[in-house]
This record gives sequence, C-alpha cells and structure tokens, in this order.
Amino acid sequence: MSDGSHRDRSDDSGGDHSLTRPGDPSAARPGNPSPTRPSDRFADRADQLLLARVSEAAGRARLGRRQATYGAPVTGPGSRGAAVGVVRRLLGGGGPAGARARARLDLYERGLTVAGAGRIHVVRYDSTVVRRRRVLSPQGLARAYVLVDVDGERIVLRCGEFGHPEVWGPEIRRAVTDAQLPRALAALAEGARLAFGPVWLTREAVGSRGASLRWEQVRRIEVLNGSFAVRAAAGRWQVWGTVASGIPNLCVLQALAEHLAATAPCRRDDDKRN
Repeated sequence: MSDGSHRDRSDDSGGDHSLTRPGDPSAARPGNPSPTRPSDRFADRADQLLLARVSEAAGRARLGRRQATYGAPVTGPGSRGAAVGVVRRLLGGGGPAGARARARLDLYERGLTVAGAGRIHVVRYDSTVVRRRRVLSPQGLARAYVLVDVDGERIVLRCGEFGHPEVWGPEIRRAVTDAQLPRALAALAEGARLAFGPVWLTREAVGSRGASLRWEQVRRIEVLNGSFAVRAAAGRWQVWGTVASGIPNLCVLQALAEHLAATAPCRRDDDKRN
C-alpha cells in the first residue's frame, strides 16, 4: 500500500521527479524488466506534465523550494480513478482532461499547491486564512482544513484525501503561524485590535462579545478540539469560539495569546520573584 507521501529535495529550477508509486507494475525489476502498458505510459506522462505545471505555478508565486509532496492514498487497482473523484469533489469542476490528472498536495517553503480536476490552486502562508472544520464525506463527518488561495478562492483539504494528514496538517499550521506571527505582533505593538472570528485581542486584553480579560488575569490558554479556551486567575474556563464557528487562523491566535499572556507586566514580575 502506498502511504501517499513523497519527500522532494529538488528546487523549482529543474530536476523534479514525478511521484513514485511503490508496487507500480510499470517499474522494472533488476534483471527482469517488466513490459510497460500503454495506460501506464500515459499515466506517467500525465504525472510529468502535471509536475511541470505545479512547479511553474509555485515559481510564479515565489513559494521557494519544495519540501514535500503528498498524493492521494493508493490502495489497489482502480484507485487512481477514485483519487481523481476525491479531487473533483475537493476542487469542483473538471472535464475529461481534469479527470486524468493525479491528485497531489505540494508543500513549499512559503506556501503550497493543490492540484486536481485540471486545476492548480496556489496558497501563500503569509496571506492565507486557515479554518479547521468538520465537513461531510462519503464516510461521514471528517476533519478538514479550509484555506484561501492567492486568488481569494476557498479550497477544502479533507483529512484522509491525501496521505499522512497527521504530518501535513500540523506542518501547514506551523508554517502559517511562522509567516504571520511577526506582522501580527508588530500591529499589536502599534495599538491595533486584531479579530479572529468571535475572538479579539489587543496588547492589553483578550475577549469575545461581552466578555474580556486583561492578559495579567489569564492563567492558561488551550485549543481543545478546535475550541479556543481561556482560564482566568479564578480558575474558571471560558470557551470563546468552537471548531464549528471556523475561527480563522486559530493557530496564529493561539501563538499570539500565549505570547501576550506570558509577557504581561504582572506575569513578568511574578517570574522575577520566583
């Protein structure tokens, strides 16, 4: 079984290779080359053409070096068509040409690309909005990431539609946080008020709707199952926003809140005394 992942250390200037597929009957064995079927040659050629288009799109958006590639999991004969069906649902549209394209998710230094159904979406970490939601899938409710691409269009990455979501999901969150945190901290230092859906924060306080806490009153911050929860000095938890609300850039909100709570004037004085 293919796990749907592939590490690629080459850059966008050339030298890329198409996704490898362990167990592919078109792969020749040492000393006993296997005949290549026309369908396999066509599929390999389609993969190469798609890779070229993906690399070109990433280059135009200045995404940097490719870090990793994740394909739709392949479980047996006919899985290529099943994977295409997934991406047709994922991105919408697509005709006969799109139906032949492989599904692939490529992570780069400064963004990602999602290819399928004849289209390539480009996302930059420094400008995208990420939401974590639960969406319907053929297997029922599934966890998903909803991102905004460079054209302002929303795309949905359902966990399980690409190999190793436990790897690429956290990596996307980390990369978005690293790209957007410095700018957000600079805005707060200048007195801005930042809103993340129902939650807002300034350099003095954090709140939601009619409730608020000064940072020196905050004792703990957690994101539990997609919910943003704050614990006050009195020991009471307050949940401000849930996964169902689709808090935008929850990963950035969490990093900001943890930083501001840890650097609150009262907290710094307590640390010095201890």
